[in-house]
Amino acid sequence: MVKDVEQDEIPEVVEGKMHNITSKAGRLAMELAAEKKRLAQELEELQGEYDDIKPLTPTGTRDWYVKWGSMILGVMGVFLISAEVYLFGQLAYLISAIGWIYVGMQWGDRAIMIGSAISATAVAMFLIENPLLFSQLLK
Repeated sequence: MVKDVEQDEIPEVVEGKMHNITSKAGRLAMELAAEKKRLAQELEELQGEYDDIKPLTPTGTRDWYVKWGSMILGVMGVFLISAEVYLFGQLAYLISAIGWIYVGMQWGDRAIMIGSAISATAVAMFLIENPLLFSQLLK
């Protein structure tokens, strides 16, 4: 009977010298371990870059919709005011500021709340002091 010998232990003759196949397997294992370590570091760096650019606020929630709606209304308000459509521009900007106050309350961000409250107050004061703007609605 032929004695069973594991393949890893079979010696190999290379250029007249005996080399053990297990040493090749060991070198390969070391190379694979080094490559695995390099790939793990690269993945960690990429994950860090992703974490830096991903949005911090949740998406699809009520405050997310109010935030984007308020942003659109704010931009529309500025453009309408620039186009001398004062009443609708001021109303759009007022609704936008109220939306941002809500968002600030949901996020617990006092800076957003205070800035938006000041803007809303200024716009509301302008609308109250200029009642003739509302005559545009009656025309």
